[in-house]
Amino acid sequence: MSSLPEPDQLLDASGLNCPLPLLKAKQALNRMQPSELLKVIATDAGSVRDFKAFTDQSDHSLLESFTEDDLYIYLIRRG
Repeated sequence: MSSLPEPDQLLDASGLNCPLPLLKAKQALNRMQPSELLKVIATDAGSVRDFKAFTDQSDHSLLESFTEDDLYIYLIRRG
């Protein structure tokens, strides 16, 4: 993991199945200010595809996506 700034918000979507991690992340991003950073923790392997597709089609930026143990972690900059 690179040295990114501390996230402005943390969303723990552990235990939620697709599409709930992405829906919760969308809700969190809607409440945030532009350029703020959201860190999402998920356990659903399908979230890898979902978050990539979502950020590719939106003005939000997926800064980092990685796996740590059984967790999928995403750092998204609000567009």
